[in-house]
Amino acid sequence: MLKVVKIGGNIVDNPEKLERFLADFASLEGPKILVHGGGKVATTISRALGVEARMIDGRRVTDEQTLRIVTMVYAGVINKSIVAALQSHGCNAVGLSGADGRFVLSRRRSPVPVDYGFVGDPTGVNVELARALFDRGATIVVAPITFDPTDGSLLNTNADTVASAIAVAMSASGPTELVYCFEKRGVLGDVEDEDSVIQCIDKVLYESLKASGAIFEGMLPKLDNAFRAIDLGVSSVVICSAENIASQGYGGTRITL
Repeated sequence: MLKVVKIGGNIVDNPEKLERFLADFASLEGPKILVHGGGKVATTISRALGVEARMIDGRRVTDEQTLRIVTMVYAGVINKSIVAALQSHGCNAVGLSGADGRFVLSRRRSPVPVDYGFVGDPTGVNVELARALFDRGATIVVAPITFDPTDGSLLNTNADTVASAIAVAMSASGPTELVYCFEKRGVLGDVEDEDSVIQCIDKVLYESLKASGAIFEGMLPKLDNAFRAIDLGVSSVVICSAENIASQGYGGTRITL
């Protein structure tokens, strides 16, 4: 089964945790795609350059200056550092942005009701390119910078959304698993209690958790994309700790209809 794994920015920010994760990820058998974020790195660099990051409901607002910074950080230093680290573990990785090989096409999000700036919503994935790279034994590492083919513009895109779009597209040609890895053990019923992992979430429970305020900010787009993926035919969706990527079943929280 093809695995599409998304790694969160808090792991990317921690060299020791990232190294352990990449070693485990490299050991996974079969075709696999790694999608990474890196929001906190971009935020740190933005502040150093005098550009203050602005977030709405866990999503970054991307003006022209911010677009240049996230492209430099995501598609540059983070993507290539991950590729190099995977190579050191014997994993023949190829780093792509959405523009490379037209891998992830997108369109700029409408400014109504909220203007997120230069932010893209995926419209297509080059499945044939992915399959060709898999045939050559490559693992794909994707930075969440997509592009609009109508005008060639680069667009910042939520990495959870990119991972979901890739998993949905790839599932049309075979069983696909989507795994969201971050620093927590799964979706927590109480953000202050690491042992409050919710083992399974369906839509009814999700709406209840949102209404109660138990789930908020960055977890909202992650779960929205998880449910979108499972609705559109992805075989399995799990949210788990990066430490468990090589564990059977991953632990964490499984998404169900």
